[in-house]
Amino acid sequence: MTGANSFSVSGYGPQRAGWTRLFNRDSLARRLDWPILLSATALSLLGSLLVYSATRNRIQINHGDPYYFLVRHLMNTGIGLALMIGTVWLGHRALRNAVPMLYGLSLFGALLVLTPLGATINGNRNWIVIGGGFSIQPSEFLKVTIILGMAMLLAARVDAGDKQYPDSRTVAHSLGLAAVPIMVVLMMPDLGSTMVMTVTILGVLLASGASNRWIFGLLAVGVLGAISVWRLHILDQYQINRFAAFADPSLDPAGVGYNTNQARIAIGSGGLTGAGLFHGAQTTGQFVPEQQTDFVFTVAGEELGFVGAILIILLIGVVLWRACRIARETTELYGTIVAAGIVAWFAFQSFENIGMTLGIMPVAGIPLPFVSYGGSSMFAVWVAMGLLQSIRVQRPVSA
Repeated sequence: MTGANSFSVSGYGPQRAGWTRLFNRDSLARRLDWPILLSATALSLLGSLLVYSATRNRIQINHGDPYYFLVRHLMNTGIGLALMIGTVWLGHRALRNAVPMLYGLSLFGALLVLTPLGATINGNRNWIVIGGGFSIQPSEFLKVTIILGMAMLLAARVDAGDKQYPDSRTVAHSLGLAAVPIMVVLMMPDLGSTMVMTVTILGVLLASGASNRWIFGLLAVGVLGAISVWRLHILDQYQINRFAAFADPSLDPAGVGYNTNQARIAIGSGGLTGAGLFHGAQTTGQFVPEQQTDFVFTVAGEELGFVGAILIILLIGVVLWRACRIARETTELYGTIVAAGIVAWFAFQSFENIGMTLGIMPVAGIPLPFVSYGGSSMFAVWVAMGLLQSIRVQRPVSA
């Protein structure tokens, strides 16, 4: 055979054409943000090693199987990646039309926690146990729907060309939409999720171009709300004790201050390069509670040292940097608000989680995005990653 036919028989022609289509300028592969995707994946895979190290010897929770949490963490990561792909396939614009349904479903799930179906785990009544060792934390999904719901309202008239910035009525409606799930979460009470949602709402308002009086007003409401929560004794005693221990680290080191003290010892003992993966004395000795979830950063600090801890922070930094770039480069306000809300969510939750292990933030019981063990948290952050990728993929291609 000669000519084009002989070229095709060799297999080179169709393969080259296929690769050209896959990586041409308009292809999905070229338009994905690979740095943010690879960084998030690296965090989840690194988290699997840290979770395994923290749980392999804890027979009281791993049911005698040292790989129990490792397998589930990897499975949660796989499901999260599938959810990201599904979100990209649907597109953030299509999900914009489904916001009312998603908002209602997530709020309904949160309300179920307040019924007999809800379960209390580690002092927080914010879980629904579904059996087989699995449970759902609806408050994690509320973070996504609050961002989508507020973005839908704030950007509607601006993206349609009717307004340059959202007016006061629109801002008020969006804050009302966000206030309902926050009140439900406070009733659980889940202080950590409430803090994250509040900062996320602030980020959404800043990105929307809303008047500064709304920003300062929200800050004032937040301060008054915190005082009211304290005065009305809405918080449980263990949550009050956590703030007391944060204000005075020497308070009851064997009781309320135990978690923070052990976390500091674990991180401080790691030095520059750490004791080596699976060789941390604090981790092996099981001195740090909830080390696979809220305090997973202590495993990195002890076993991988300053180098490993900085690696995690740098990977989170790449995720935030690329997300900020996605928010800046999109041409629609809706996409900008969604991306900015995710940045505020990831940034504050990461700072709070790492900060509480270092003793510079109060213990609030929230996971480290992509790293901590937990299905609901993992699914929510990967859905958010899918939204970011969708915003980037669906932006117009410059000439």
